[in-house]
Amino acid sequence: MDDQTLDTLCSDFDQAVTLSGRCTGQFGGNSHVAEMSDASNDTQEIQGQTLPIFQKIEDLSNKVQIIRKEHALLCNEVKGITADSLLDSEAFSALQNISMEHEHLKKKYHEECELLKKKYLEECSARKKLYNEVIELKGNIRVFCRCRPLKQDEIANGSTSVVEFDSSQENELQITCSDSSRKLFKFDHVFRPEDNQEAIFAQTLPIVTSVLDGYNVCIFAYGQTGTGKTYTMEGTPENRGVNYRTLDELFRISNERSSIMRYELFVSMLEVYNEKIRDLLVENSNQPVKKLEIKQSAEGTQEVPGLVEARVYGTDEVWGLLSLGSRVRSVGSTNANELSSRSHCLFRVTVMGENLVSGQRTRSQLWLVDLAGSERVGRIEVDGDRLKESQFINKSLSALGDVISALASKTSHVPYRNSKLTHILQSSLGGDCKTLMFVQISPNVADLGETLCSLNFASRVRGVEHGPARRQTDHTELLKYKQLAEKAKQDEKETKKLQESLQSLQLRLAAREHICRNLQEKVRDLENQLAEERKARLKQENRVLASISTQSALSTSNQAQKTSTDKSHPLLHQN
Repeated sequence: MDDQTLDTLCSDFDQAVTLSGRCTGQFGGNSHVAEMSDASNDTQEIQGQTLPIFQKIEDLSNKVQIIRKEHALLCNEVKGITADSLLDSEAFSALQNISMEHEHLKKKYHEECELLKKKYLEECSARKKLYNEVIELKGNIRVFCRCRPLKQDEIANGSTSVVEFDSSQENELQITCSDSSRKLFKFDHVFRPEDNQEAIFAQTLPIVTSVLDGYNVCIFAYGQTGTGKTYTMEGTPENRGVNYRTLDELFRISNERSSIMRYELFVSMLEVYNEKIRDLLVENSNQPVKKLEIKQSAEGTQEVPGLVEARVYGTDEVWGLLSLGSRVRSVGSTNANELSSRSHCLFRVTVMGENLVSGQRTRSQLWLVDLAGSERVGRIEVDGDRLKESQFINKSLSALGDVISALASKTSHVPYRNSKLTHILQSSLGGDCKTLMFVQISPNVADLGETLCSLNFASRVRGVEHGPARRQTDHTELLKYKQLAEKAKQDEKETKKLQESLQSLQLRLAAREHICRNLQEKVRDLENQLAEERKARLKQENRVLASISTQSALSTSNQAQKTSTDKSHPLLHQN
């Protein structure tokens, strides 16, 4: 509010006060008695109307006084500020410069911070890549840890989580033990309860797709009953697991490489139930179930002769086979899980690859294994068939632990044959294979003991080294090539022998040709001699004939003479 406006309000207020005083004076000046009675009523009415006005005037007067005081104070402040601003203009200008410099430095530091953050992430990525390369060269079994979220009934019962995660470390977790101490575990990657199936498969992808490059791969899920092993491996139609996503990715990559590579994919599915192998893809029939056994092939790998092996061409077909196998898989109810897997389920993918440029062939296998839950029999409160199943499960998992311990300590004898499970996974655990283990844990404080057991086992698994994985060529083709090479070698020997025989025959032929030429020359000489002899003989014969002719003529002449003499002397004949 400026001074002019304030003066105007004050002037209006003074005029209103003066006017009201005049009105009151007029009523007081007319003091005639006759008019007093008549005007008393009007005066009361006017006073009733003017009292609120006087009240408002009084209020306005007070407000005006307050406003005047505030106005005076503000004027003084404005004068002081104006004086200060004139005196501090240089300081204000310096302050503006400092503020601008501060903004510039803030922007610069923010950019440097972002750059350092980017470099840090790149460095972490490079270190992780190098670490994975070192692990691959060593042949270590990689271990991923996945923690399920607390269930609604656990939260309702007041259960708390014993698992803690560090936001800056994606490969560590801490467990709060019963004595309030904390135990740190490190793995190749740690997945939190909020991580979805896509995040799980993103870390698994580089390992599973190497099967298309000719490497054997094995992925298995281990953990307590009810921790989500089957969910991680198989998933649901809405949230597909590792199995389905792996096949989907294999088909996608094989289509991308179709110009230089040709792939054929075959799948098999079996379970190890009570130490017996059962084919989950066999058609239902009234025929007795064929007993399946593990045999070692000529290449040293473990095979199950008679196992159904289906050729697949797309992910929908794979999902149908997975659903079929899951429906016939052995499951049962325990107090730890309403639908608990009572067997170890093994899904095998065989990839036959052929390079269309070089002709090289590969034959590799991918094992996707959902192990039955590790559990204490007393805790799950089972009996009868469920008790028997649990005993077999624990026995096979114990055998798996013995194998892991033997591999970690690098003992000469590894007890693979103590269980069907370890026997069939022999090549995956200790051979030329890229192996990944999911350890599934529960955050519930009631499962603390089982969680620690699973994490300790996973730590031992992570220390196993079985050497770098090697590409697997198609042994059938290799055998064929070996046979062809052997045959070529034999043919070469035969050819060499034939060449030697040919050379010998050629020498003999040359010798015989030489002999023939000599004989021909001798024949010609003999023919010449014979011709000469014939000529001489002919001459001699001619002479002999001539002589004989002469003698014959003489003899004839003599005979004739004698005959003529006899005729002339007949008496001589008679005597």
